[in-house]
Amino acid sequence: MAERMLKFTTTPRTTPSKRAADARTGDFHEIYADFIDAKASEQASRCSQCGVPFCQTHCPLHNNIPDWLRMTAQGRLQEAYALSQATNSMPEICGRICPQDRLCEGNCVIEQSGHGTVTIGAVEKYLSDKAWEEGWVQPLLAGADRGQSVGIVGAGPAGLAAAERLRELGYAVTVYDRHDRAGGLLIYGIPGFKLEKEVVERRTRRLADGGIEFRLNFEVGRDATLAELRARHDSVLVATGVYKPRDLAVPGAGSEGVVPALDYLIASNRQGLGDRVPDYESGRLNAAGRHVVVVGGGDTAMDCVRTAVRQGAASVTCLYRRDKANMPGSAREVAHAEEEGVVFEWLAAPRAVSGEALKAAGVRAVRMRLGPPDASGRQAPEEVEGADFDLKADLVIKALGFDPEDLPTAFAADELKVTRWGTLKADFRSMMTSLPGVFAAGDIVRGASLVVWAIRDGRDAAEAMHRYLEAQTGADALMAAE
Repeated sequence: MAERMLKFTTTPRTTPSKRAADARTGDFHEIYADFIDAKASEQASRCSQCGVPFCQTHCPLHNNIPDWLRMTAQGRLQEAYALSQATNSMPEICGRICPQDRLCEGNCVIEQSGHGTVTIGAVEKYLSDKAWEEGWVQPLLAGADRGQSVGIVGAGPAGLAAAERLRELGYAVTVYDRHDRAGGLLIYGIPGFKLEKEVVERRTRRLADGGIEFRLNFEVGRDATLAELRARHDSVLVATGVYKPRDLAVPGAGSEGVVPALDYLIASNRQGLGDRVPDYESGRLNAAGRHVVVVGGGDTAMDCVRTAVRQGAASVTCLYRRDKANMPGSAREVAHAEEEGVVFEWLAAPRAVSGEALKAAGVRAVRMRLGPPDASGRQAPEEVEGADFDLKADLVIKALGFDPEDLPTAFAADELKVTRWGTLKADFRSMMTSLPGVFAAGDIVRGASLVVWAIRDGRDAAEAMHRYLEAQTGADALMAAE
């Protein structure tokens, strides 16, 4: 079947059709159409089947990308899906929201040779959506009952990935989450135009149907301490993510109309899910008719500016202190935002929020330039003297990143050790925290990162917990025999 591959020299790179900006900004539906079967096969056939698959090595999950691309090109779609999901607990989600331009596609060999990368993410999305449509996604089957239970704190991607694997291994699994729906940032943080919520809900329904218990509206520290969860379960995984917003340290930052990015996105997603959201209805977390300034340059900032456009903002401006080439967010998301009318003020930072305490009226900003590299190796932004300017703004959204919450205090577990950054301190190999039998995974260990890394960490944590619990069972059996 080799003749079906290596078509990159004769077949141009094609992505699924994208809705025009003026059409898509009127709703929160995903912006890309699906590949049709023939187009998915054609695009998969562009894979060079290189001897060292850099796409695979640069995927945090090490998905076997060349093989499932070959199967797709050959029309072996069910086999291709089976292979793609063997290493990925949520391929339909990664196909939508992974920054492929920075990971698999950005390291595609034919991209480096000037032929344009294989559209890996679009093919992955096509395969997994096809699998759901055709009934190829099998129910979650629990392994033989081990008589042991695991508690997982956090129903985000790390917690869900760990829960699935542990259930397959035969453990009773309970997932605790403080929100009223499972999914974490997948359900409440990421807007529907990137990830429609039914995609997340059908995945969590599969887990619930497979016997995983979800205890929602449950906050550790309020409804139970960590010690109580440890007494209730044979092992506990902490996969809470990082949710504490970094603050805007300028005069006027406490004014009404200056809001954290996650509060704004959660309100929008809840409203889209049909919930009653008083802060949205009152206008506090609604951009309709308002002049919006978003401060930050990551993917969360892009989610905010594109949400504001869809809510009918009068204007939307993004302030970022470095230039376009040095922004941390996806270049693809920036391009989408520019198409949708967002104005980017590169090399600009807020100096103050003007107006009154009860109402923001604008942002005083200053032009920046890139100076010598800082400790991280990136050029440090520095102010340009006398280069201030003003922006009209009655809604200022802080999208400056996230830090860990104080979990030892929140969980009433002073012995739970953290790093100097506030993330949980976990052994690199065992993934266990300072508390025996308590493990940690995802952003609460590595800091704010990508969904695909959270899935990888969750799967690794499940295997680490399995080894620990097997060792505990063996030790208990030995003591009983003695």
